[in-house]
Amino acid sequence: MSSAPIPAHVAIIMDGNGRWAKQRGLPRIEGHRRGVETVRTVIKAGRELGIRYITLYAFSVENWKRPQDEVGALMGLLEYFLKRELANLVKDKVRLLTIGRIHEMPDNVRILLQNAVEATAAFSDLTLVLALNYGSRTEIVDAARAYAKAVAAGEVKLNDTSWESFSRHLYTAHIPDPDLVIRTSGEMRISNFLLMQAAYAEFVFTPVFWPDFTKTDLADAVATFAKRERRFGQTSDQLKSAPTR
Repeated sequence: MSSAPIPAHVAIIMDGNGRWAKQRGLPRIEGHRRGVETVRTVIKAGRELGIRYITLYAFSVENWKRPQDEVGALMGLLEYFLKRELANLVKDKVRLLTIGRIHEMPDNVRILLQNAVEATAAFSDLTLVLALNYGSRTEIVDAARAYAKAVAAGEVKLNDTSWESFSRHLYTAHIPDPDLVIRTSGEMRISNFLLMQAAYAEFVFTPVFWPDFTKTDLADAVATFAKRERRFGQTSDQLKSAPTR
C-alpha cells in the first residue's frame, strides 16, 4: 500500500446497523451503538492508511421520519459519542467538522458539536466530517439561496455560472471532494449523499454491515481504489499528455 495511490478523502455511507441487530435478535439501537464503536475503528485505520479526510453519513434529513424513539436514541448516541470521544479527538489531533442543517439539531447536541469543532479547529493531519441532518438536495437548495443572496449583494456577478463560483456556497466549500465513496451492507445506491461532490469519485459497495466493518475492509476498499484509473471525463491518452501540477 505504501507505493499505491491513497484517496485523500473517503466518504462512507454507514449502512446495515438495523439488519446487523436483527440477525442477532437484538434491538435496532444496539446495532447503532455497535456502529459507534466502528467509527472509532475507522478513524484509527484512516490515520494509519494515510487518509486525510473521512466523511461519515451519520444522520440524513430523511432520518427524522423514523420512529420517534429510534430518532431519540440516535441523538442520545451522538451525544454519547461527542462527550466520550472529544478527549480522544484532541489527543489524536483529529479535526472535527460538520455538514448539514446543524442549526436544526437538538440544542444539547448542537452545543456539543460546536464545542468539539472549536476544540479541534487547530488540527490538520486528519479531518473527520460528520454529515448530520444532511441531504444533498437540501444542500443544493441552501447553496442556491446563498448564491442568489451573494448575487443580490453584488458579491458575485450574475453571469458567473462556473462550478467553482457556485461550489463556494456548498456545505463542503472548504473540504476537498471525495476520491472514494464506500457504502456498507450491500445496498448499491448513494441515498442523497454528496451528489455534486462525488461526481468523479470512485465507488466501492461492500456487503459487510457497518458494525462489522474493520480496518481490513477499509484497506481493501482503498486497495480497490488504487487499481482504478481515474479519468475525470478524459481519455487515457489525454490524461497521459496533460501537464502535471
